[in-house]
Amino acid sequence: MPTASSARRLAPEPARSGMAQEILTGLTATPKRLSPKYFYDEKGSRLFDRITEQPEYYPFRTEIAVLEQNAAAIVQLFPDQAALVDFGMGSSIKARILLRAATNLSAYVPVDIAVDHLRDDTDSVARDFPNLQVLPVAADFTQSFALPAAVQDKPRAGFFPGSTIGNFEPHEATRFLQRVGNILGEGAVLIVGVDLVKDVNVLNAAYNDAAGVTAAFNRNVLERINRELGGDFDPKSFEHHAIYNGHKHRVEMHLASVKRQKVHLDGETIDFRAGETIHTENSYKYSIRSFGALARGAGWKPLAVWTDANEYFAVHALKFEHSPKKPD
Repeated sequence: MPTASSARRLAPEPARSGMAQEILTGLTATPKRLSPKYFYDEKGSRLFDRITEQPEYYPFRTEIAVLEQNAAAIVQLFPDQAALVDFGMGSSIKARILLRAATNLSAYVPVDIAVDHLRDDTDSVARDFPNLQVLPVAADFTQSFALPAAVQDKPRAGFFPGSTIGNFEPHEATRFLQRVGNILGEGAVLIVGVDLVKDVNVLNAAYNDAAGVTAAFNRNVLERINRELGGDFDPKSFEHHAIYNGHKHRVEMHLASVKRQKVHLDGETIDFRAGETIHTENSYKYSIRSFGALARGAGWKPLAVWTDANEYFAVHALKFEHSPKKPD
């Protein structure tokens, strides 16, 4: 039976050259952009944990409450002796709610790109659930990856909490759900957290907390570029902007240059106009109906949905029937 030391055998994070190329491509595009996956180095993961503690940030505590209130019903949908695959683990707090409620799981497979954060949290899970195989996978969950050999012959369930599905463009979310279905296999159940459309003031406050933690989280991607790729960004010369785009039903996060400036990265010079932004994240908000339609288009059958009393957040249960199209 694997122990906490299982987390020590993690693969390295993506190659520096690939990260540098993707970031340079985004920073030289029009408009400039960065993938939100680069938020989550060790410091970024700690900052996100702090975001979840801010009073304005309702998604974390609301999803926790929905999971706690409905854990028994959720885990009843898991196949007997299933391996629970946690896509983009981040923190195990939410997964632990299901692990405590489920008595018929045989393995827990957390998947995350942030190796240090994954290692530390996985060690803790393995200690707290000694009778459960804990098999971490260091991978970019937005791409195809191989599951551990130990779960290849097990039935599988998936867990994708945190409204991370909203970070994808809708067509990307469809491809992601298709890819997840192909990884888990026909008949698999997937539990997905989805942030719902709501009052714009609630949304704007959640992404512009008074303590400035989200702003620090946003700027940290520039600090990470400096640390890991030798860039010379001055994070203080970029402002955090987060606004709700009602037409597209999404919160947009940007870093806006406060002045005309040049930044150097990997032998390239990147020019910024005063006020020019780097688009760092989208967070799409769905209705229960619109997300169900998106899931069906990706080959998933909606089974159940649970929400809080204010209908701020939904937890969907889906069953994979088929892949209508092989994902890219």
